[in-house]
Amino acid sequence: MKLSVNGRQAYAYTGGKPFDPQRPCVVFVHGASNDHTGFTLLARWFAHHGHAVLAVDLPGHSRSEGPPLPSVEAAADCLLALLDAAGVQRAALAGHSMGSLIALEAAARAPERATALVMIGTAYPMQVSETLLSTAASDPLRAMRMVNAWSISSPATKPGYPSPGNWLHGGALALARRVQDAAPAGSNVFLHDFQVCNAYRGGLEAAARVTCPVTMVLGRQDQMTPPRATREITAALKARVVMVGSGHHLMGEAPDEVLNAVRGALTLPDRAPQPSAA
Repeated sequence: MKLSVNGRQAYAYTGGKPFDPQRPCVVFVHGASNDHTGFTLLARWFAHHGHAVLAVDLPGHSRSEGPPLPSVEAAADCLLALLDAAGVQRAALAGHSMGSLIALEAAARAPERATALVMIGTAYPMQVSETLLSTAASDPLRAMRMVNAWSISSPATKPGYPSPGNWLHGGALALARRVQDAAPAGSNVFLHDFQVCNAYRGGLEAAARVTCPVTMVLGRQDQMTPPRATREITAALKARVVMVGSGHHLMGEAPDEVLNAVRGALTLPDRAPQPSAA
């Protein structure tokens, strides 16, 4: 589905069903150098089980016009503007990695609009090594291969796992290259996204404003955002934690576990204040 957001065309995948803003809405926000396709299974399941789904491409990523936004805060504002454009008053927000920070910030900026917050493969602060940043600036493809190796917990994963026709290492690298190639001319979106993650420092202040139930979905073998790096933000959000058997590429390595975790997260009691009837 295409929407006009802040004067630019934005794309959101609706899970193979026509979008109905009257249904309970779930918004999926992708991570660095990624796009909506990382959430295909989740988007399709929820769309075919009574939900309205928006799996977004952030500005400057794949099908959404750019340029990429300069900060987590700017991306959160854009996400809320996208909800306005889609006619959605309230939604569950689920994000992976960089997208988890964007979802957190959006839930803090408009707490009355967030019914649930799901942070997948997250950490705060989401620090990025200088080695990765410098390599991303000088040789993006090499940096993509570095992230690919760190994100998938098993170096021996073969084509066909965890489902026929799926190759985690090859598919993840191909997606990063495709997002980079689709970015506006002159943009190094791979470097940009990791700089945005590294720069975000508003997480604890945002956590204090979140009122909806929060679930962390973390990979036991995650090297990019290790579970120990979530302790402070988890405590601040009073979040429920679900551990799955994967690295940072949670939706690819443990698709059924992640789906079940998000399903469970969306059944928690909604504590967010209801909008005024006035």
